[in-house]
Amino acid sequence: MATARTPRFLLLFCRSCRSLRGPQSRAYAALVPGVSQVDNGSDFLGKKPHRKHPGILHLPHVQLPQALADAAQLMLFERPMRSIEKQVQALTNYLWSRHLPVEPEELQRRAAYLEKKFLEKQDSAPTEEKLREAVLHALRKTTYHWQELSYSEELSLIYMAARLDGGFAAVFRAFHEIQARIPEFRPQTLMDFGSGTGSVAWAAHRTWGQSLREYVCVDSSAAMLGLAEKLLKGGSESGKPCIPGVFFRQFLPVSPKVQFDVVVSAYALSELPSRADRIEVIQNLWRKTSHFLVLVENGTKAGHRLLMDARNLVLGEKEKSPLDLRPSFVFAPCPHELPCPQLNASKSLACSFSQAYHPIPFNWNKKPKEEIFSMVILARGSPKEANRWPRITQPVLKRPRHVHCHLCCPDGHMQHAVVTARRHGRYRRYDHQSKCRKTCSSSNASLSCRRDLYRCARVSSWGDLLPVIAPSEFPPSSPDEEPPEN
Repeated sequence: MATARTPRFLLLFCRSCRSLRGPQSRAYAALVPGVSQVDNGSDFLGKKPHRKHPGILHLPHVQLPQALADAAQLMLFERPMRSIEKQVQALTNYLWSRHLPVEPEELQRRAAYLEKKFLEKQDSAPTEEKLREAVLHALRKTTYHWQELSYSEELSLIYMAARLDGGFAAVFRAFHEIQARIPEFRPQTLMDFGSGTGSVAWAAHRTWGQSLREYVCVDSSAAMLGLAEKLLKGGSESGKPCIPGVFFRQFLPVSPKVQFDVVVSAYALSELPSRADRIEVIQNLWRKTSHFLVLVENGTKAGHRLLMDARNLVLGEKEKSPLDLRPSFVFAPCPHELPCPQLNASKSLACSFSQAYHPIPFNWNKKPKEEIFSMVILARGSPKEANRWPRITQPVLKRPRHVHCHLCCPDGHMQHAVVTARRHGRYRRYDHQSKCRKTCSSSNASLSCRRDLYRCARVSSWGDLLPVIAPSEFPPSSPDEEPPEN
């Protein structure tokens, strides 16, 4: 039964292969070129078990702070609304399916194309008025009608019930990436653009509560700022803030000298009416960034493309602030500064991640959920090469004695890696003094096993880093140095 099941399983991942028998199936038992060696040189495991290797960044189910969940429930209880569950679901679906506004240049291009098509189909030339009406009618049917959301007090409450917990989970996961990889980082100031319900301040307080002393929440909606401030005070207007040092304002700080250790924009860039507005905002946010700029959007193609535009803008920014001349680089999730391979593929995919969370326990909202989001974290300085491990971009498929991983690699390419227990579970030893790989029985050589690769892949998940490096970083080993097959 096992031999009959294996080709059928592999067929799902290699549809272009007509047959997976003999030598062809054996080829898929090896890791793809470019990521064939575990990073044993950096002693990444130390004394930790494989299930806690430093590339593991996913979190278990995230739960809102109890004070925030209680305040949200109290505010919704004090102002009951009819069909609140249907309104919450409708707003959730609308925000998820929301596209970016169409630019005027794109509209003109589409209109010119439609006009040409209409003229080709007509035997006689139509009048200018009829042609104009036909083009406008076709544009209305085929163009996404973007509308700016104006948040009233009622809509702000519905948004809180729909997005407070999921937004908190996504931002908390992004902050965890920074904290896990740079535990010595202790930010003192934070600015949140498009703060909404204030979930970013709560997530930052849970992550770096001991060091943060100033939170600046910026949102153009006065109703949303009032709701965020009320949540901060436990659901009342006169209570004591649960987090000290939080300030609310409707506009970005004007002074170019003002910088913040962490600057965040979560689900806000997609609400701007044009590309020119987004460029201006991103440039302002980067100038105000001292260490990290965290951008989060929906895990859709539109959200991912928006973040990649922002990433390319910051990386290609030639204007340097006179106060900060440090260059920019991508901290996460990309292990490189090259063009995104997901967008350059023949069939573009959204680079998204998943974070499980416990929702606010409303009557309709008791089962655990998952937030699908895209993120990019930009930083000032220069990247550490030792941390440039491939990123797992899809759910890991764990099968008997082999694991399928889809990786975004430091060379800017996507790889489908198949890690097997047979080929990547054998012992290897690494001689740190001679800096070369070899089979060694000496007790003085430090033990680093090829099985690290299989075990690390086995316990890794979607969004984690896989601790592997390019084989070119090690001198090639001769065939006689390989241990015999069992």
